Amino acid sequence: MKTSMISWLFLSILDYSVARPTADPLLESGRLSDAADKHLRPVLEKRQQFEQGQPINAKGNGAPITGGTNRYLDLQNPDNLGAQSTDGGAVPNLKWSFSDSKTRLFPGGWVREQVITDLPASHDIAGAQLHLTKGAVRELHWHRTAEWGYLYDGKVRISAVDENGEHQVDDLEVGDIWYFPKGQAHTIQGLADSNEWLLAFDDGNFGALGTTFNVDDWIAHTPKSILAKNFGVNESLFDNLPSPNPYIYRGPEPSTPEPDIRNPNGELQGNSSYTYHLSQQTITPAPGRGGTIAVVDSRNFPIAKTIASAVVTLEPGGLRELHWHPNAEEWLYFHRGQARATVFLGSATARTFDFSAGDTAVFPDNSGHYVENTSKNETLVWIELYKSERVADVSLSQWLALTPQDIVASTLKIPLEVVKGLKKEKQLLLKKGVSG
Repeated sequence: MKTSMISWLFLSILDYSVARPTADPLLESGRLSDAADKHLRPVLEKRQQFEQGQPINAKGNGAPITGGTNRYLDLQNPDNLGAQSTDGGAVPNLKWSFSDSKTRLFPGGWVREQVITDLPASHDIAGAQLHLTKGAVRELHWHRTAEWGYLYDGKVRISAVDENGEHQVDDLEVGDIWYFPKGQAHTIQGLADSNEWLLAFDDGNFGALGTTFNVDDWIAHTPKSILAKNFGVNESLFDNLPSPNPYIYRGPEPSTPEPDIRNPNGELQGNSSYTYHLSQQTITPAPGRGGTIAVVDSRNFPIAKTIASAVVTLEPGGLRELHWHPNAEEWLYFHRGQARATVFLGSATARTFDFSAGDTAVFPDNSGHYVENTSKNETLVWIELYKSERVADVSLSQWLALTPQDIVASTLKIPLEVVKGLKKEKQLLLKKGVSG
């Protein structure tokens, strides 16, 4: 355990922007001077062929792929080809792209999901992307799970009713978030020409039978005599129910402004509100000066008891510092840019993954990791979700800085002065070229 931990800890001390090869024949004769290293490193880097989609490292280990392969995926995922010499052990796949999901098409929109059968390591969270055209409606429904949503395109109107008959109708802009607790009735309508959002549910097995309940599906499978008795109307009113249930359909022209529903039971507002207008909040730079983190959890969005979230932006070359989460798995959706992350599972086991827009990932409970923006000119944007009431993380650098310095130095075999220079405050998002 000590050896595997040390191998991970050194990642926080080395220059994270360069994947340094281990022993090489050109280096075996002794420690090179900085000048020699400067001249030889381009030679060594030229030897490796990961950027050409071939599993050949700087030492010449490996060989070209001569059989069938997806060259585009190989070029997108150099770390799957063995680019990181610090990887070790057997780590399961922790990545899924929404582009690999089956897209279901409907009049007025589409949906594609990532559930546990797609990404078996994701036990806590399932995700989806959903698109509505103007006026289209995600029909009235409820779930046995909580639903969390983040709007990244357009404008939508949510409507919900809880078990006490209290209701809420609210129009949301890009950047806003909603949360429907388990079992709460709701619907969503698109207000702009194009409307799209990320959905998440607090159960990885979201696709299981008995998870989602659409109202017209239920009514279509209830005897008309019972419907007539329940609603106090004639049976003939239910002759034209859609079959099968539409899921998404083209609805009426959205009313402007929001409809005024006079409800004697009251409205869902304040701490009971199902919506959080993140678009109206001022987001300040995160410690480390490399980007921003907007945390939305039960501390500022009280109703969100089972899904905590963070919306993150990271500058080109920046690093989300080495850390872990003590309270839950981390589920991620990469919205824009390119990224790399190494996940450390203990016992000398770690694996590096490459990510691009549309990818999802899961970092197992308490696993050590970082996220690096590998783009030279594009800001990385991603969303972190946790099946928890709050976002929590433990910073590696802060832990070391607040541990007796001689113990840290002797454990890592590094100079005491290096330990003394570690910051005692979290450096959540490190700007390129800035040490934590």
